[in-house]
Amino acid sequence: MSQAPAKPNFLEALARDVAMVLKSLGGSAHQNVVIDCVAALKRQRGEPVTQDLRQAVVEAFERYSEWFTRPFGDGSMRWALIAEPG
Repeated sequence: MSQAPAKPNFLEALARDVAMVLKSLGGSAHQNVVIDCVAALKRQRGEPVTQDLRQAVVEAFERYSEWFTRPFGDGSMRWALIAEPG
């Protein structure tokens, strides 16, 4: 009996949205722009956009650090895509 592929967890789904947004913006963008675009994506899909979305997106960015970087160093608000999710 085959199992359906596991549905990505909430943070992984957000990280994939961040990757999609960064790719569409040329590979890098300011954190606030990325968060605003992720919120817009969620609204387009009819998903709720909650008050804690900003913090959740930052947490996803940090948790999936193999996909992202801060090209100007720690403390920078610039985010960049370094690897596309598999």
